[in-house]
Amino acid sequence: MNEETMGNLTIRHNALCAEEFILLWESVWGKAPSLEQTRLAMAHTLFRVSVFDGDRIVGMARMIGDLGLDYYIKDVIVLPEYQERGIGRHMIRELLRFVEENGVPGTNIAVELCAMPDKIPFYEKFGFRANEAQRLRLMYEVKES
Repeated sequence: MNEETMGNLTIRHNALCAEEFILLWESVWGKAPSLEQTRLAMAHTLFRVSVFDGDRIVGMARMIGDLGLDYYIKDVIVLPEYQERGIGRHMIRELLRFVEENGVPGTNIAVELCAMPDKIPFYEKFGFRANEAQRLRLMYEVKES
């Protein structure tokens, strides 16, 4: 686990646990996925960034993908009372640095994300642009055996 500071905040790499993920998710978005789902997601995430104020988690972001052609930024959350402090910008830079350090030199790699309309200007500052593709989603229920 890597650790650095940003003012009085602590930035941790690959330390975000399922319980912290759920706490942040529910603080901002409502009912979170199950603990079992979240543990699997953390275990299979390529790179995680979490931000702490003392022992309190205040931000998270994660990168999923195939390490070759495509990376996808997921679950970028900063608690509302901690927004506008540069936390989100720092986390996105960390995720893009991960791509730079792990991508194949001399190639183009797609880095994608999905953003709510009010968050699009934030991501555009990093060079993200909307395209003509529409996001499609199916919430597939896995039946109990």
